[in-house]
Amino acid sequence: MTERLANLKPRQHIYNLFLFTIIAMYIAAFIFATPMEIIEGMLAIIRTRDVLITDYMSVAGVGAALFNSALVMTMSLYIVMRLKLNFTGTTIAAIYIMGGFALFGKNPLNILPILFGAYLYSRAQGVALTRYAYIALFGTGLSPLVTEMGRLLPFSPFIRTLCGILIGVIAGFIIPSLATHTVSMHQGYSLFNVGFAAGIIALCIVSFLRSLGFSISTTLVWHGARHPVWFICLFLYFAAVFVYGLVISRFDIKKFFHLFRHPGRAVADFIIMDGAGPTFMNMGACGIICLLYIYIIGGQLSGPVIGAILTIFGFASFGIHVKNFPPVLVGVYIFTLFSSFRATDPATQLAAIFSACLAPISGQYGHLAGVVAGILHASVVSYIGSVYGGMNLYNNGFAAGFVAIIMVPVMESFIKRYK
Repeated sequence: MTERLANLKPRQHIYNLFLFTIIAMYIAAFIFATPMEIIEGMLAIIRTRDVLITDYMSVAGVGAALFNSALVMTMSLYIVMRLKLNFTGTTIAAIYIMGGFALFGKNPLNILPILFGAYLYSRAQGVALTRYAYIALFGTGLSPLVTEMGRLLPFSPFIRTLCGILIGVIAGFIIPSLATHTVSMHQGYSLFNVGFAAGIIALCIVSFLRSLGFSISTTLVWHGARHPVWFICLFLYFAAVFVYGLVISRFDIKKFFHLFRHPGRAVADFIIMDGAGPTFMNMGACGIICLLYIYIIGGQLSGPVIGAILTIFGFASFGIHVKNFPPVLVGVYIFTLFSSFRATDPATQLAAIFSACLAPISGQYGHLAGVVAGILHASVVSYIGSVYGGMNLYNNGFAAGFVAIIMVPVMESFIKRYK
């Protein structure tokens, strides 16, 4: 049995991981809620504001939130398979960020206009959608634009809905070209590049709307319960993924440590470079690190926190690993020791987990640089979301882009000076 697993191709291992995760989420959804409660919860999710921070577990209940996450992951996986894309680390990162943010901001309806906009862009460029498919999936971080327009504009509900769809399509049309260029600004040291591009788009749109007199603001809907069962279930899930990776690596733990040689700077696709086994072990280990941090500080496994952990779990196949992640996490915690923010504040918990997107700075320039990046990230992300009213779900990606733009040139100058 072990030998058969080890001989499977990486694509089959990745597919097995997706299938197990999605089925488990569907089963958990119906354990926590009846079918009628899930239907009512999904309607509540579709109707609610999606700006940061809107916890679907609080809005619609745990069962409906899990069902929404599983459904969005299913749709994303279908798109990837329909386009016959290769299964790589990018695939894992894209599917898990979709599922993670479907616990606080994305739903099956508000992501569609953005995906369609990216499709139109590919047609306008005369290329296949496969070229921009992953950017399109990542670009759904702008999905609050779709639902928020239905609330703000002074028209009939039907016209407001059409306007929301149109703005979503426009955003989806713009983001592939913008994301292609923003990566040169931070030189791949922020793994959430599309989050930086999405923040620029949201900033422009929200600034224009505010100039017309519209009031746009963030919100805070937070499921603050601290259920031990969540910690246990997630720990077992991450441990199982680690063990699965160990099995398909034929119990060669050295392959896991060999993965740490990569600084993590994009594009660092661990599936392509090291294979599924070491990558899965790294994913499981990074998920456990996130989980232990939240447990130790006394945080809550709300929908956004679980979503953030799942996102980093996915990106542990694409740049984040056990060696380059902890320094930036420590940096965020140090920030809470001397600032007015507590480690258990909702936004600070998210900042700590999502700070992993700056892990390449730690991997390239050392642990001290990673700690500094974490401190800067926590300070910037604490205030930057208000400039676009929470319309960009990837608020941490936007903040991290600025941190990388500031730190990387300074570090490069410092290194060249003392060489």
